[in-house]
Amino acid sequence: MNSLVRRLLIMISIGCLAGVVVIPGVAEAHRHGPLVRLDSGWIRGSDDGTVREFLGIRFARPPTGDRRWRPPAPVRPWHGIADATKPGEQCVQLQAGRQVGSEDCLFLNVTAPSKRPKGKRLPVMVWLHGGGYTTGTGSAYDARRLVEQGDVIVVTPNYRLGVFGYLGLPGLRGSGTFGLADQLAALRWTKRNAAAFGGDPHNVTLFGESAGGMSACALLTSPAARGLFAKVIIQSGSCMIEWVSGTYVPIPGMPTFTPYTSLAANQETGKSAAQQLGCPEGEELDCLRDKPVAELMQVNDSFASNLAYGTPLLPLEPAKALRKGQFLRVPVLSGGTKDEGNGFIAGAAEAGFPVTEELYPELVKGAFGDAADKVLAEYPLTDYRSPALAWATIASDRAWSCPTLDGNQAMAEHTRVYAYEFADQKAPNIGNVPDDFPPGAQHGSELPYLFDLGGEPWPTLTDDQWQLADQMIGYWTSFAHSGRPHAAGAPTWRPMRSGDTRALSLVPASQGGIEPVDVGAEHRCDFWNEL
Repeated sequence: MNSLVRRLLIMISIGCLAGVVVIPGVAEAHRHGPLVRLDSGWIRGSDDGTVREFLGIRFARPPTGDRRWRPPAPVRPWHGIADATKPGEQCVQLQAGRQVGSEDCLFLNVTAPSKRPKGKRLPVMVWLHGGGYTTGTGSAYDARRLVEQGDVIVVTPNYRLGVFGYLGLPGLRGSGTFGLADQLAALRWTKRNAAAFGGDPHNVTLFGESAGGMSACALLTSPAARGLFAKVIIQSGSCMIEWVSGTYVPIPGMPTFTPYTSLAANQETGKSAAQQLGCPEGEELDCLRDKPVAELMQVNDSFASNLAYGTPLLPLEPAKALRKGQFLRVPVLSGGTKDEGNGFIAGAAEAGFPVTEELYPELVKGAFGDAADKVLAEYPLTDYRSPALAWATIASDRAWSCPTLDGNQAMAEHTRVYAYEFADQKAPNIGNVPDDFPPGAQHGSELPYLFDLGGEPWPTLTDDQWQLADQMIGYWTSFAHSGRPHAAGAPTWRPMRSGDTRALSLVPASQGGIEPVDVGAEHRCDFWNEL
């Protein structure tokens, strides 16, 4: 995939050296905020009477210097009391074309109820942020409402991104999986330290969205994850997702790809990146370790969707692992948004790649070859307000929703699966889709219902959308408690049966309310399976 296309993928995706600050004296620290003793030392957080927050906790040694492109190492214990009232640095990334963050970024945040129940351990939820494997940070997701309403503890870690998280080279141990290894390190840290916050180390739920959901699904298939979580929630991140040519960015001839890549392909990408930066053949790793961050960022976008399988952490391609039933037998809550493709196709138009009436059949031909006429007959332009919306619908159905259904059905053969589809057609326009393109329930639009993004409630949610948010939090957190989702005043959520094509549609009361729907029929999955 060329660098222009990779930059476009990141543009339209949804998503300092911080050391230990020692506070003299335990008594003084108590006056400033709550203390918790970790396996590595004491930390001081903050408490507003509703939730306790512990921010910027180092969970692994800085992956800098000769530790660049090595598996995460346990943090060194410290003396004194470390300040945990401010988030740590986000991992290096580009935001609006500007480099931000630091290589020293392996920090996490813990939010817990202010009142610690006596004799009761709370479930712990570990959140993996999205951002195309190249952007995002755990601290952007304020989990206050999940914690307050659901009586849970939420952990939001960072993980290495882009070239720092997914570089692969022949002979490099950990190739293509450094970001995944960081996620595993955060889960191990959670197991060791959950009890210090009042959490139950044996009741951990892993959850994530987009690249975070794809990572969560991958970890479901990883032997290294065994025993680290008891349940998983996958939001817009099925192992089965496949972006057929042009369904991610509408450029004819763009190759089909998935969230994962083979180790061999990952290492070829690494060699190509090293060559681009002038590194001699056979000396790529030493050469790249000597490069400044700013120079490495020139090849950063090449490592989007470059999480490698055929590796010790991911022996099998995650989609194949689901099909073969080779994944951890834990309860699963899984789904996506109804209009996943809308934000991506609208974003491409904003970036100068609109879908026109002339381009539409060319995109269909490029994606589906000899079956193009069948697709054009199934999705005729006359059924849609614009060619862009027609193509976005194909992208939603073929690349996202039907693969998600396939993945849920595969898992339901072996474990308990609760399938959902977020379908609020007036959801927040989280991707800033232009007014002339209906955003619908676009990718990521469920996030403001669960989190206060950037620390603030989403300002445009209506009363019935807030009611839906409360119901979703009820489902998500009760699942964390017991493995069975339920919410006050909301319908009973039944697990999938073998071959089931239904999911629980999550919509506000003004649009009909929460109810089961046939997502297979809604997204024409029989048509795509036959094709």
